[in-house]
This record gives sequence, C-alpha cells and structure tokens, in this order.
Amino acid sequence: AVTAELGALEEGSVRSRLQDALAAKADAERALADARAGLEHVTEELRSLEEGRLAAEQTLAPLRERITELRIKEQEAITHAEQYAQQIADAGVTREELAEKLEKRVRSSGMQAEIARLAEEIAALGAVNLAALSELDAARDRKGFLDAQAADLAQAVETLEAAIKRIDRETRELLQGTFETVNRNFQEMFPALFGGGQAYLKLTGEEILDAGLQVFAQPPGKKNSSIQLLSGGEKALTAISLVFSLFRLNPAPFCLLDEVDAPLDDPNTERFCELVKQMSAQTQFLFITHNKITMEMGQQLIGVTMQEPGVSRIVEVDIEAAMEFARKQAA
Repeated sequence: AVTAELGALEEGSVRSRLQDALAAKADAERALADARAGLEHVTEELRSLEEGRLAAEQTLAPLRERITELRIKEQEAITHAEQYAQQIADAGVTREELAEKLEKRVRSSGMQAEIARLAEEIAALGAVNLAALSELDAARDRKGFLDAQAADLAQAVETLEAAIKRIDRETRELLQGTFETVNRNFQEMFPALFGGGQAYLKLTGEEILDAGLQVFAQPPGKKNSSIQLLSGGEKALTAISLVFSLFRLNPAPFCLLDEVDAPLDDPNTERFCELVKQMSAQTQFLFITHNKITMEMGQQLIGVTMQEPGVSRIVEVDIEAAMEFARKQAA
C-alpha cells in the first residue's frame, strides 16, 4: 500500500511538473509572439521615420543649394564693396556725395523688375511635397520591374522568332525535298502503269508553303493535258500512280485497296497487278475486288457470300494450295 501511495505521489509530481512545463512553454510562446509584434511595430516605425528623413532631405536639398548660392553672392558683394570703397577713396569723394549722385540715376522701374524676378524665383519653388521621394523610389522600383519584364519578353519574342524562322526554313526544305521525290516517283509510276506516256507534278505558286499542286498527265498517244480531261479509267490509273508515288516515299507494312481496279480494262489491270507484285516485296496488300485478273494475282482469297438474307458466309481459298491440289488431280 505504501509503494502504491509513493507511486501515485510520483505520478502526480510528474504530471504537475509537466503541466508547469506546458504552462511555461505557452507563456514563452506568448512572449515570443509579443516580442515579434513589437519588433514589427518598431521596424514599421523605423521605416516610416526613414521615409520622413528622405523626404526632408529632398526638401532641404534645394534650400541648401539656394543658401550656397546666396553665400557666394554675399562674398562677391563684399568683394565688390571693398573694391568700390577703394575706388571712392582714390577719387577723393565721400560716400554721402557719391550716394547723392547715384540716387539721381536709379530708376524705380528697374528696381520693380528685379523685385518681380525674385518673386517669380520664390514662387517657382512651389509647395514642398514630403512624399515625393518615397513616390520616386516606388516609381523607380516599378520601372526596374517593368524593364526586367520587358527585357524578358523581348528575349522570349526574339527566341520565338528565331524558332519560327528555323522551323519555316526546315519546313520549306523538307517540303521541297518531298515534292521532288514524289514527282520523281510519279514520273516513274505513270509510264509503268500506262505502258508509256509521261506525267509530272507542278506547284501552282512561288511560295511553296502556300502553293497548290497540279497534275499533268499524257497517256500514250494523247496530248499533254490536265487530269480533268482524261477518261474515267485514265483518271483512276493516274490517281493510283500518284498514291503509290506517295506510298513509296514512306512505305507502310500493309496497304488496303478498295476496288481501285473497278474502272480499269484488262490490259491496264494486268499492268496494275504487275506493279503491285513488285511492291509486295516489302508491303502486304489487302484487296477488295470483283476483278478476276486481280483475284488470280492474290496468294490468299477470302470470299464473302450471302446465301440467306442477312447471313454472310466467309470462304477462304489458298491459291498455292489449290493449284497444288489441281496438279495432283491432273497427274
């Protein structure tokens, strides 16, 4: 029981010390907050006093300059007075006699003009603006910030203009090279499909980025003309020549052709199939066709029939396997 009481007393003592420590910590934090608030207040007062001092300096500066000017004029006047006194002594006249002579020559209008001039100088000083210096500092800071922003924007604009010029130059070079390559391919494809003749591409404007493209084709035995004057089959072959010229520029792994041979007669279909065979060495061609000549060229046939309305049936035929089977049957 005694041990339990001692433990309770110790626990109570620890809790009491902990509470005291927490209270002391809270007091210290409040004191720190008060000290920081006081420091901020003093800092603000110092800033305000500094601004007042600078404003006073600005106000005093022209006054000091004026005092300096007046002292210089005073010294000049003393020097002139000494010179005049010496001249009077040398002339053998008294100051009273000289003053009487000078008084007759003084013009009141001249004195009034001098008084007016001095009054204008005083008025030109104007009212003293105590906040002018701080406003000047703020304006200078703002100008510095805006100058930095303007410099950054000017640099960004210069960088963008340089990038645009570079991209524009590279685009022109790439487009010109692509056009020349496609035109060269087209001049080779066209006679291969037509069995002769010639064709070429022409840009319709001097600026290559804005220019259009015109196709000129001359099938065998015909005059050179635009594609609009060709027959339907000739237009189809010309279009195939142009498409394959573009395709040869960057061949894809496979190519899908949807009844492109429909308007072709048998000789043109055979030449078309021969060209596809040559290109099939690097590209797999998928055809949709009803032309028997084109079907004979294929290595794999997939037929779609509809024996019942709404029900499609697919039939596959391996041409090589079928020919091998036919040879075996014939043997």
